[in-house]
Amino acid sequence: MKKLKHEAELVKAAIKVGMKYGETRGAVEFEATDSANEKIEYIYRLFVHDKLIQPLPEEQVSQQAMRHKLAIWYSKQLPKDHPLLK
Repeated sequence: MKKLKHEAELVKAAIKVGMKYGETRGAVEFEATDSANEKIEYIYRLFVHDKLIQPLPEEQVSQQAMRHKLAIWYSKQLPKDHPLLK
């Protein structure tokens, strides 16, 4: 799995968008005490359930792999000339 150039920023943005998506959909209500890892796992599983991203094989699911999948998903939502893609 090749790390993206601005992966940390992409993951951060994907978490924000994923939280808004989950709350708007009525599937979750995030708390201020939820850790980033908990948010990432919930958002990943919600996106897989809603078929927004392809699931990883269950034996390959890890925090790093879920972060990477969310970063890739978010990078595909951005316009081609976005600074995070350069």
